[in-house]
Amino acid sequence: MQQIRDFFEIILHSDEIIKNGGMVLLLIIIFAETGIVIGFIFPGDALLFTAGLLCGSHLFVSLWVLVLMVGLAAVAGNYLGFITGKYIGKRLFHKKDTLFFKQRHLEKTHAYYEKYGGFAIIGGRFIPVVRTFVPILAGAIDLELWKFTLFNIAGAFLWSGTLIPLGFFIGRKIPASIDNIEYFALGITAITMTILIRGFLKMKKTGIGKDKPE
Repeated sequence: MQQIRDFFEIILHSDEIIKNGGMVLLLIIIFAETGIVIGFIFPGDALLFTAGLLCGSHLFVSLWVLVLMVGLAAVAGNYLGFITGKYIGKRLFHKKDTLFFKQRHLEKTHAYYEKYGGFAIIGGRFIPVVRTFVPILAGAIDLELWKFTLFNIAGAFLWSGTLIPLGFFIGRKIPASIDNIEYFALGITAITMTILIRGFLKMKKTGIGKDKPE
């Protein structure tokens, strides 16, 4: 259990991840969060905002290089999720809960997709957990590849092109923000988790997503 606690302590410090791991580790985490079933444990929004903040404080690579590389990593991650969904997606709906996999995550993502269709792939980029499972679900329901590609690319670059420049702008305008980076990261995480929880509660209240696909 101590190793698990240490792991979560590391991933919650987004500035340390970026400073110590650099671009390579950042891209690996973004790829994992958007392409691997257990990737939802990573704080993607906070990482993107923090990376932009470091850019604005001249402590990281150029802004547009970062936006481009993160966008490409997110696109690639979603393709992996899509392929995973095609081969094992349907079986996931019957998989028992484990430490890193909860059936409710997949069920709520399915409800979100039923409500918003293909645009869930774009909007889901900004919602923790949902952005991990939406591409898997798209593969499981055999969404046409060209449609998935369109939504995938649009969502990936909207995500990286929003949160990273936001952090960059604050880093430029408020240089002292670099000394309080953990509060900004926690704030971003709190906002996105609030959106997730409110969406789940609304779906539960309206009864959306009670049926699982066969």
